Amino acid sequence: MSQSKSRDPDVLHRHLRDVQELLSRQRLVDELVHRQQMPHRDLVESITHKQNLARLQRKLDRLHPADIAWILETLPLADRLFVWQLVRADKDGDILLEVSDAVRASLLETMDHYALKAMALGLDADEFADLAPDLPPEVVQAVLAALDQDEQAHVREAMSYPEGTVGALMDFDLIKVREQVTLGAVLRYLRRFGALPDHTDKLFVVDREERFRGLLTLESLLVNAPERTVSEVMKSRAVVTFRPDDDAGAAAQAFERYDLVSVPVVSERDRVIGRLTVDDMVDYIREESEAEILGNVGLREEEDLFAPVIRSVKNRWAWLAINLITAFVASRVIDLFEDSIGQLVALAALMPIVAGIGGNAGNQTITMIVRAIAMGQVEPRALGRLLRKELGVALINGLVWGGVVGVLAGVLYGSPGLGLVMIAAMTLNLLLAATAGVLIPLLRQRFGGDPALGSSVLITALTDSGGFFIFLGLATLFLL
Repeated sequence: MSQSKSRDPDVLHRHLRDVQELLSRQRLVDELVHRQQMPHRDLVESITHKQNLARLQRKLDRLHPADIAWILETLPLADRLFVWQLVRADKDGDILLEVSDAVRASLLETMDHYALKAMALGLDADEFADLAPDLPPEVVQAVLAALDQDEQAHVREAMSYPEGTVGALMDFDLIKVREQVTLGAVLRYLRRFGALPDHTDKLFVVDREERFRGLLTLESLLVNAPERTVSEVMKSRAVVTFRPDDDAGAAAQAFERYDLVSVPVVSERDRVIGRLTVDDMVDYIREESEAEILGNVGLREEEDLFAPVIRSVKNRWAWLAINLITAFVASRVIDLFEDSIGQLVALAALMPIVAGIGGNAGNQTITMIVRAIAMGQVEPRALGRLLRKELGVALINGLVWGGVVGVLAGVLYGSPGLGLVMIAAMTLNLLLAATAGVLIPLLRQRFGGDPALGSSVLITALTDSGGFFIFLGLATLFLL
């Protein structure tokens, strides 16, 4: 049976509603049958149960593994595990590769060692290497023992490279041809394959020692005469290649810059050992984007929406504790100026404006810097130029928007002095936000940390405490 892959979000949500409706119907039938003391209740329950299961199973059989993975992530834990049991075994591996790490853990817990081994044996070497860290060691060893020597070598090689490198993402399923053969011979060779590897837009040309010589695009193969040799039509200059220890982020930028579909991965001796494909890069970019979004609010890992409460608490508590400490510091700053606030009540109404706009400006700066770091556009020696530029932006924004708020405050409270204090406080807090917005991610990067992790928490804490201190301090000095 063919599997449909939903590209339209509306279609995907319709699939989800269909699954949820079938699950609800299953629960309703079970409840009604148990409530009514009818003759042959067990028989009725068995028939209706099997009918609903058959409908749900047919629905799942028609869906692409990526769509099933999305549905599983969206369902509560009990429904997720119920649906997971109905998925065909030959789809298990593809689905596990698609779901998030948190959801994958909940699915793997339901599988015994025999099922895990059967699932793993159906995967390619690079796919198995991706899943291996999540599998029990005895299952990994059993799978490796069942593979031939070449497959074992591929798996061990893929597992040997650190996360975030090209080697950890590369695919071993590729086609190599010799440079001295004719295009006709290449065509006859390709017809021996049942199907070409996914995302095959070019063949990799090697010599007798398997060293990389160039690329033969499928277009060149098809439009040139069969009598011509590969060396005559292959591309050997200005060819993009990667080493297995290259940074995956830099590879992703190359794919985007040059509109690549597949790229050879070569060893130090120029031997072709694998390839990197556009689907690998899309997955990598998506995962990095999700990690950055989570890191901005202090989450270290993606969280299963329906995970047990204690697991979610452990994922969130660290930066909440930091936030609590910084909030306490901000409250102590306010407490220092209790007498000033008592004498001029307007300060209590205006100080959140100073802190709020500083936090927003700081988050804008951090977002720009973190993005530039991810794109490889920021080097340590650029710190001075970046800081001067952001301080210039902050100064202009502070004077303009501080002026607007200062005029309004002066008119509302009949105090031109209060308006001037607002202008000065907003300008100074924006300058503080710009400085912190540049320094926080760059310093975290310099000391080997994640530039995005907790950055929004830190900048908000700094601009809150700093904003309160600057505004209340200036008001105390010049208005009281």
